[in-house]
Amino acid sequence: MTHRIAGLELGGTKCVATLGNDLGQVLDQATVPTITPDVTLPALSAILARWAGEAPFAALGIGSFGPVGLTPGARDFGFITATAKPGWRDTDVLGRLSGPHAVPCRFDTDVNAAALAERRWGAAQGLDDFAYVTVGTGVGVGLIVNGGPTRGLGHCELGHIRVARMAGDAWPGHCPYHGDCVEGLAAGPAIKARLGDRPLDGVGGDDPLWTGVAHALAQMCHTMLLTTGPRRILIGGGVANGQPHLRAMIEAMVRESIASYMPLPDAPFILPPALGDQAGPLGPIALALDALGR
Repeated sequence: MTHRIAGLELGGTKCVATLGNDLGQVLDQATVPTITPDVTLPALSAILARWAGEAPFAALGIGSFGPVGLTPGARDFGFITATAKPGWRDTDVLGRLSGPHAVPCRFDTDVNAAALAERRWGAAQGLDDFAYVTVGTGVGVGLIVNGGPTRGLGHCELGHIRVARMAGDAWPGHCPYHGDCVEGLAAGPAIKARLGDRPLDGVGGDDPLWTGVAHALAQMCHTMLLTTGPRRILIGGGVANGQPHLRAMIEAMVRESIASYMPLPDAPFILPPALGDQAGPLGPIALALDALGR
């Protein structure tokens, strides 16, 4: 017997509500634009209420853009915290969305959730140590170590590390917090800022722009490999999926950068997520199943 499972993925541009089951099958799905908390959260709550009215769901998972509070018992647990997205800072996402439903619930970052979906049903099956990277509006990393997402002072924010710059590149970057961090060099808004008046659809796959993007992401992967040792790195998101040649460029740069200092998996070990565009929406379903202990 399968269970009805509800999941909510909150992204910077849109939110996806998914009704699924234990097998990762999608029974219903709806998209809500990410506007303000007072507009978007009631719309998501209405979808959950409709599903619950049709037949009870057994658990709820919520994966949200961040930063978010993930320490149970802390004042900000379940909140979006220091986000740059206007109007969303200090928003109680978990309380407002899960409150009406007396079912097990699990809350995490959207990228951690997507990583766990890939572990259940996708390209990371059987792995306890891997990374899921999304390169789109931002650069997010779901870092799974010894079978679970990293925890500590906060959650993984590898997209905001500063890395060695490509020789001759002095562009200051586009991150409002850190300038030339990985996100400030490789995310969609950074790419658009760097292009200036050049249209993105006119930039070919052999344009030098992509060398800089791949270099920043390769430096981030170098850091991951030498800290937590992921056995596989999945890279998705709008930028990576729109420029699929980037993954091979990144892997070649990583191998050159590591310089045989440590053994690396056979090529290719930097891959697209097997779940494609459904990795994000299925992530909260994976979280909910974890809450059920299934």
